[in-house]
Amino acid sequence: MSLRNSTFLALISPILLGAYSEHDMPANEMATADPSEPAAVSMYIEAVQHPGRKDADRNRDAGRKPAEIMEFFGIAPGMDVLDMFSGGGYYTEMLSNVVGTEGSIIAHTNEAYAQFVGEEATIRYANGRLSNVETAMAENTALEMPNQAFDAVMMILAYHDIYYVDPENGWPAIDGPSLVAELFEALRPGGIVGVVDHYAAAGSPSETGSTLHRIDPQIVIKEMESAGFVLEAQSDVLRNMDDDHSLPMADPAIRGQTDRFVMRFRKPE
Repeated sequence: MSLRNSTFLALISPILLGAYSEHDMPANEMATADPSEPAAVSMYIEAVQHPGRKDADRNRDAGRKPAEIMEFFGIAPGMDVLDMFSGGGYYTEMLSNVVGTEGSIIAHTNEAYAQFVGEEATIRYANGRLSNVETAMAENTALEMPNQAFDAVMMILAYHDIYYVDPENGWPAIDGPSLVAELFEALRPGGIVGVVDHYAAAGSPSETGSTLHRIDPQIVIKEMESAGFVLEAQSDVLRNMDDDHSLPMADPAIRGQTDRFVMRFRKPE
């Protein structure tokens, strides 16, 4: 698959951060909150609460906390984002709402994912419903990305799939280091890779990605840092200490409630 002919919108100026704190303001200019005024709603919550979202998506929100995840990764209006292995597009739609008309989303998938999610993606993107989203079908071993095309790459519950191998069902082995190196080149300086995945037990081999659909986060860190990325921050927002990491992530006893790690990697400026 080649994304080289995709058109990417320019990154707009970053959102202005850091208005005066109360300590910076003259005493006579300090404002007190008006209890009659509703509290401001973040753009991430607005994206999650968007009236166009389907009930089936909303039913997943409690276990995935997408507003917190997008805020942690720093997704902002005007960004060009690659949603890698996007599946049915659960995150793609919310990312589309956040980046807005000045940003763009590439929703990547492959035949195996497309068959797994059925009509979910087809319905989501029908009739140009998400006008700033371009879908891209690409098999794992043929992924080509233009250099410095993206401000962010999202890998949500997908990094372990680098180690999933099932060629009889359309999932050949992936050259993980080469793929991560391509991600590095595809990001603009300062760009981020956001990774969310299911914890495997510490010291688990990479093959656990194929057997339990989990991965030891130390494998992710080692591979990303070897490619030049810097692990900037981690979040415990999706931790579940009752998950002992021994069951496949799709086991009915734990599905949707797995212990998950959240990491933000950055390409140096």
